[in-house]
Amino acid sequence: MAEKLKTFDAADFLQSDEEIEIFLEDAFESGDAKYIARSIGVVARAKGMTTIANSTGLAREQLYKSFSEEGNPTLASTLAVMKAIGFDITGKRHSPN
Repeated sequence: MAEKLKTFDAADFLQSDEEIEIFLEDAFESGDAKYIARSIGVVARAKGMTTIANSTGLAREQLYKSFSEEGNPTLASTLAVMKAIGFDITGKRHSPN
């Protein structure tokens, strides 16, 4: 009997703010803009994209597209989604490489 496999979606496993914080910290530490945007999208899906859309005033379809692997969200959308998911973008000083 063939086993059905389900595509892994990290959004299914982000259930607490602590888990989300660790997930986002990892993304921001990468310095990879696409990875960060995609990670914010994963968190938005975990929180409920309709809820995020209602909170931000942005269309669900726009959010899915902007925060996808191919997306390129504006800073305004990123800040709005971060606020809606209950997190902010903190400017931390770092040492130059």
